[in-house]
Amino acid sequence: MDVLESIKPTRAEELKAIKIVSKFLAKLNKRLVGGEAVVGGSFAKNTWLKGDHDIDIFVLFGKKQDTNKISEILEKTIKQVFLFVNKIAGSRDYFQIKYKGYLFELIPVLKIDNPEEALNIMDISPMHVSWVNKNINGKEDDVRKLKMFMKAANCYGAESYIKGFSGYVCEILTVYYGSFNDVIKNAVNWKEFEIIDTKKRKILIRSVDKSKISPLIVIDPVQKERNAAAALSHEKFELFINTCKEYLKKSSEEFFIKKIKIPEGAVVIKAKPVNGRKDIVGAKLLKAYEFIKNKLDEDFGVSSSSWYWTSKALFYYVLKTNELSEYKKHYGPHVGDDMHLARFKEKWHDKKILTENDRYYVNVKRKHTKLKPYLRDLINNPEIKEKVKSIKMQKI
Repeated sequence: MDVLESIKPTRAEELKAIKIVSKFLAKLNKRLVGGEAVVGGSFAKNTWLKGDHDIDIFVLFGKKQDTNKISEILEKTIKQVFLFVNKIAGSRDYFQIKYKGYLFELIPVLKIDNPEEALNIMDISPMHVSWVNKNINGKEDDVRKLKMFMKAANCYGAESYIKGFSGYVCEILTVYYGSFNDVIKNAVNWKEFEIIDTKKRKILIRSVDKSKISPLIVIDPVQKERNAAAALSHEKFELFINTCKEYLKKSSEEFFIKKIKIPEGAVVIKAKPVNGRKDIVGAKLLKAYEFIKNKLDEDFGVSSSSWYWTSKALFYYVLKTNELSEYKKHYGPHVGDDMHLARFKEKWHDKKILTENDRYYVNVKRKHTKLKPYLRDLINNPEIKEKVKSIKMQKI
């Protein structure tokens, strides 16, 4: 299997997409007053993957427009042109329309000349497209390989429920290092708070917005105060580095195939998502996965874990032990804290108060010492039940 052949759109697919996108834009622009719809995202940058039929459309409005009403203006227009419109609430509402087998996402933005004029993060997105197109220098296929590599490793996507690498970050990394292979070779040496700056300035970490610090800091070439990789979690950062190390040991086409990889001996839980918007559903699944992980880690210890989501969700956890002692230590105040000790004694009046490492504690009998009944109780917790439609143990 040729990796590029499997991920790069064929000429026929490309021509079909161009035709449909052109028709969509013509249809919309014919009715649009005070704005202009243009193609954006990976389609505009020619870094889209085979079979990807999601198209970003930026609807550019002049600065004279009332910025509080551009979503409203766009909504009114598209409802005159298209039958089914899905409105997505956000800092500025945007819209989704299904048209001829493609999902178009319409994003109202201000037409600006520099980032300082932006009134919303969305306003800068067209500038990202321009920067990539000016700097990609024929490396579009390297971006495609990097995207697919990350997808297969389960670390692609900046959505809050994924916390991985965005497509824009993939493009910046490819421009910075020069090729897919060079990204991989350099990533294995990344340390926490690694700074990537395409302009190779001596960026100080304190100059980056503190709320946007992440394990990898990718300075947005369009807006130097912004970390383009702000959504990246430590888990996905480490996962990518480790996958790069494995790839360099033995490069294989398998690294570009997205499949569910569950370690031997892992506990597997299957969940059916609730209905709703993808980002909201994904966020609920993530919370359910993390709630279970934290509880398991508290008692059994979790050495590794991850989750996958297609139509159903799979959570897996590799535990340090499958059986617990009959009693667990419940810690109270520090030795010398007499006020809180009195309350602790009152609460646990029927238990012997002991000390360990300068802390008071009591031995409390566990409800469960075996994994299966413990898990059964855990997945029926109201905290979990409200976040999924149904959930069950698949493998213990």
